[in-house]
Amino acid sequence: MKLKLLIFFLLIPVVIYANEVKKVVIDLRTGDLKTFEDLVNGIANNIQYYQNKLEDLKVVIVAHGNSYKFFLKDLSNTIYKNDKEVIKKQKTLYQRLKNLVDFYGVKIEICEVGMKARGLKKENLYEFVKPVYTAMTGLVEWQNKGYAYMIIP
Repeated sequence: MKLKLLIFFLLIPVVIYANEVKKVVIDLRTGDLKTFEDLVNGIANNIQYYQNKLEDLKVVIVAHGNSYKFFLKDLSNTIYKNDKEVIKKQKTLYQRLKNLVDFYGVKIEICEVGMKARGLKKENLYEFVKPVYTAMTGLVEWQNKGYAYMIIP
């Protein structure tokens, strides 16, 4: 019995430290495909890094600026209809984003005011992308919940 109690008390610090959670909200503005692909790869790699340390990394992306095109189902009737590079990679990008959401718990929000200004419809968003009033309100909400701020201009 004493041995079991000793083991229990020795494991408490391991359990406490194993549950440490890191949190980041990413202010995504870029329309550059390479930068976006690097970000998607980097998020998965960093989440895995923390998991290997028995820690969690929670990630939220708040999209606005030039990044809308990465979160739309169909670019043909949008201002991005001539972006052949993104159109060519759209299926792959969709799958990578869906994997971030499904397997790593990444949340993706997008600025609704900016969508309206660009004539973009909510129905054209990927199913895992949540419109928020503005990028600023989204960023403020997450930062007030303790999420570190990171910008991808």
